[in-house]
Formats: sequence, structure tokens, C-alpha cells
Amino acid sequence: MITRRSAIAAGAAALAAPRVASAQAQARILRFVPQSNLSNIDPVWSTAVVVRNHGLMIYDTLYGLGADLRPRPQMAAGHEVSADGLRWTVTLRPGLKFHDGEPVRARDCIASIARWSNRDVLGQRLDALLDEMRALDDNRFEIRLKRPWPGLAFALGKPSANICAIMPERVARTDPFQQIQDYTGSGPFRFRQDLFRPGDIVVYERFADYVPREEPPDLLAGGKRVHFDRVEWRVMPDPSTAAAALQNNEVDWWETPLPDLLPVLRRHRDIVVERISEFGNLGVLRFNFLHPPFDNPAMRRALLPAIDQQAFMQAAIGTDPALYHVPAGVFTPGTPLANDAGLEVLTRPRDLEAARRMLREAGYKGERVVMLSATDLPVLQNLAEVAAADLMRRIGFNVDLQAMDWGTHIQRRTNRGPVDQGGWSVFCTTWEGLDVSVPGSHQPIRGHGAAAWSGWPTIPKLEELREAWFQAGDIEQEKRVAEEIQRVVWQEVPFIPLGQVLPVQAYRRSLTGVLKGSSSMFWGVRRA
Repeated sequence: MITRRSAIAAGAAALAAPRVASAQAQARILRFVPQSNLSNIDPVWSTAVVVRNHGLMIYDTLYGLGADLRPRPQMAAGHEVSADGLRWTVTLRPGLKFHDGEPVRARDCIASIARWSNRDVLGQRLDALLDEMRALDDNRFEIRLKRPWPGLAFALGKPSANICAIMPERVARTDPFQQIQDYTGSGPFRFRQDLFRPGDIVVYERFADYVPREEPPDLLAGGKRVHFDRVEWRVMPDPSTAAAALQNNEVDWWETPLPDLLPVLRRHRDIVVERISEFGNLGVLRFNFLHPPFDNPAMRRALLPAIDQQAFMQAAIGTDPALYHVPAGVFTPGTPLANDAGLEVLTRPRDLEAARRMLREAGYKGERVVMLSATDLPVLQNLAEVAAADLMRRIGFNVDLQAMDWGTHIQRRTNRGPVDQGGWSVFCTTWEGLDVSVPGSHQPIRGHGAAAWSGWPTIPKLEELREAWFQAGDIEQEKRVAEEIQRVVWQEVPFIPLGQVLPVQAYRRSLTGVLKGSSSMFWGVRRA
């Protein structure tokens, strides 16, 4: 017999059930505020960190670096190297699938490596040494080299700009200088292109057929086990909005909290504020070598007496000394190749008058200097607007500061034309510390002309020294090469280091398993 009380209880339970189901579903969603809008989604075409992070979500790599920065097999089951070091035979793990259900085959890996090697700084090294790549069968392929290269596995697995993302062969056949349009991946998350709204939301779903390795997660190595059904990147350019959303439990994780808001976040009992990346980022002032005035090295050197790295860092990230490190030379402070060779050009007392005199002697004629500024990345915006533009104007440069969002900034700096044809003269950015810790992956020191990073310097001496580093027999030889590279940088000035940024991230205390060592990674993370 159904009584009035049991009917009421049944009705209440029926009403509560959708709310419980909704709450459970929400618990399986990780809400993340990325550092910027994801305006480009090809991790081979772009060097932007936000694109790299996206790439690591949806693609896997043949090798992965552990926290000790040593490469370990990831999609690869392992490899064999011939006695002469010229032939690498790589075997794939069983069960690897793309998001369209097709198995990952050796020919997919070959096509992916070939596309990547046209764009990445270490990939170009492979391209120069490569004799042949060929599939032995669906699960094995061979890389034949002209000279031994023990660093090949590191290059294929580094978690930095232009990752060697394994794509289906049909996608990897895309011209490396054109952006892909098919985002079928091989990694632990599937990109929902149908739900992608640039400037608003990026949605990733757990790929049910992804087979993680058995080992525990270790940076980019080990088992990439996913504990959320869905990860949503919610783009919030306004820091106050992002901070309020984190405090109100509307998002779980904020990648780049504004330094001014850190005290408020640290006082919140449900929020953790800590440094995720052990290497930080190196601030960089980058020049365009193709057009006046910075096609003249004397013009670039004229800035050196005026650069106050501490002023740049405090403008970028605040006065808390835990958030930055100076002085910083060519290589990431705290890493083995960091050195003080010639560093007095940046550490001696600053002298604006000396900079003005050097500028006059270099023959500056008042040419318009177009500086690009990224408005949606506070660190870069502050470096450009507060420090670089103001400083350069005080020295005597005719600076035209042009503000734009980061996606437009990335596109704009590929323009090789003069400033009156939409080109640029100088911009500020940051490079992940891991990238610029060794000459092999240090794109700002490359001097190979048209193939170099934006700015396109031609500096044969830096290319010779980079090759000498590859040939170095031990760490002492590597250090000597690094010191000589730094001395050449002060003469040729392909870029000026502005200091080491040590940013923190903020996330809800309910999250556990957040990996340390590099930027945001989403495997191993759980909700308590």
C-alpha cells in the first residue's frame, strides 16, 4: 500500500536523483584556466607553450623525459642501436591506437618524425644527420644516421616547443609550414573540435582506448593514467575573473595567477599556490635581423648597458624575490651550463648615457621600431610596455608599441617584411627553462638564417659552437663551449636575457597528484 508519506519520499528521491547524477558528473570534470587563448592547435607549427600543452593532451610521443631529464620509452617499447651507432631500430608498444580507432603503425611514426624535423630545433639536427628512415613492418621502424647521435631519444621525447607528436600518416603528410586541419591524436585525451570555441572553451575527453604504460607517472614518462572523463580549458583573460572563479570553486586550476592576487589566493584555505615548473622561464628581448635598425649589431649592443634585469623582472612578476632570479645569462640559471662568462655586461652599474652614446655611434637615424606586446599574457605585456618600450624610448629609439592578443602576436611575428608592410622590430617573450638550458634545444641562439626562430639571425660562429657542443665528450667540454657561446652572444646579441621568471600556479586543494617539473599536465591528477 502506498501511503502519502511514501509517495512524498519517492517524489523527493526522484527530484534529487538528477541533482546527484549532475554532481557526480561534475566531479568527473576538471576545469582549468590556461595561460592564454588557444588560437593555434598545431604543436609542430607553433612554439607557444599553450600549444605545446594542448599537444601533450591529445598526442603521445615515442619517448618521454622523466623528472631526471633522461629519456625513457613511451609509445616505443624500446630500441636497439647498432654497434657503430648509425642504426636505431625502434619497436612500438602493442595496443597503441589513434582516436579514430586505427592502430598506430611504424609508417605513422616515420611521417610524424619527418614533419617535426622540419620545424624543431633538434629535429633539424636529425634532418641533417639522417640517411634514411624506413618501416620494417607495422610495429618496427629504422632510423639510419650518417653520424652517431646518442641524443636522438632525448630529442624525440623532450617536453618543450615543437613536440614530436605522433599523428596519423595522412595528417603528418601536411606541409610542416602549414597548419594541420585534422586533429586525430594518439594521446590520453581526445580533442572535441566540435565544442571548441576560441577565446572561450577547449574541451578534451578521456580516450577510453588509450593504453598507458605500467610504470608510475614521471613527468612525460611512465603511465599517463587519466582520472577525469573530461578536461575543460576555460579561457579567462581577466585575472580578477579567474581569481574569483577559483575561490568560488567554479574552476579547479589556474595556470598563471597574477602576482598581485597571490596573497589573496594564499589566504584561502581551499587553494594551493606553488611552483610547478622547476626550471621557470627565461625572459627574452628578441630582435629582427632582417631590417633596420637591428640588422646592425652595434644597434643591438647599444641596449646592453641599459638593461636592468631586476627592473624587468619586478615589472613582469612583482617584487617578491621568490618569483624571479637575476642575474641570468644565456642559459637557465641553476642548470649545469649556466655561467658568468662576460656577464658583467648586464651586472655592472647601469649606464643610460653610455647606451645613448653607443646608439649615436651606431648611426641610428630615428627609424621606427615596432615592438609587439601581448595584452592577454601579463608577464609579456609588462615586459614590453613597462620595461622594454619605456627603456628604449629613454635611450632614444623611436618606439611604436603595438598591442594585440597572444594569438595575433604569434601570427604577426612570422611576417618577414619591413615595419611599413606589417613587419616588426622587436618583442619580448619567455622561453621555458628546459628549452634554453643546453645549446641543442636553445632556439634563441640559433644563427642559421631563414630557418632560425623569428628574427632570423645569420651567425655562423654560434652554429659552429652549437655543433661543438654536440661533439663534446664530457660535461667539462660542454661547459667550455657554453661559456664561449655566451661571449659570442654579447657581441652578436641575437637576444638579450631579461631574467628568470619563476611563476607559480594555483589549484583547489581537492586536487591531488599534480605533477611537478614542467608546465601543466593532466594525467595522474585526481579529485580527493
